[in-house]
Amino acid sequence: MSLSDEEKEELMKIAKESIYCAVKGEKTPDFTVKSDQLKENRGAFVTITKKGNLRGCIGYSFPIDSLHKIVSEVAQSAALHDPRFPPLTEEELNDIEIGISVLSLLEEVKDISEIEVGKHGLLIERWGYKGLLLPQVATEYKWDRIKFLEQTCYKAGLEKNAWKESDTVIKIFSAEVFGERKHSE
Repeated sequence: MSLSDEEKEELMKIAKESIYCAVKGEKTPDFTVKSDQLKENRGAFVTITKKGNLRGCIGYSFPIDSLHKIVSEVAQSAALHDPRFPPLTEEELNDIEIGISVLSLLEEVKDISEIEVGKHGLLIERWGYKGLLLPQVATEYKWDRIKFLEQTCYKAGLEKNAWKESDTVIKIFSAEVFGERKHSE
């Protein structure tokens, strides 16, 4: 899937309006879209940063609903329900930047050489624990493949070398990432 500039703008508008409504305690509108791609069931994440620092990130890795509905839902959750942060306040709304990651379908890998740092995100599953990191995370922190695997294991609540175990499932995906940049870092 490759989104047009207009589709990206529409998703950004949906995410921003959803965040603003959620923070202000207003009802989020039912968004109507014309684009067939925005109606497709897709996984997506919305990331909120404030002056370059993470302020919330929530998403679905699996395509459980149409893309535009998922973006609205996870934007609200990133603003109010990321357990790592207090809910976003109205005073913060002018200081945030919004990023959207639209995910491809997940694909299990049998050999870690299939993982391309910077292109792929990772989902690691073992014993009912799951950890997911988006493709841009490894690039931002300048991780190599092994460090990326270890950090995804940590995110899942597993030991760093759990990716080596035969009962660990490793899945890759790509993401179309776009957003706004208000502040220089």
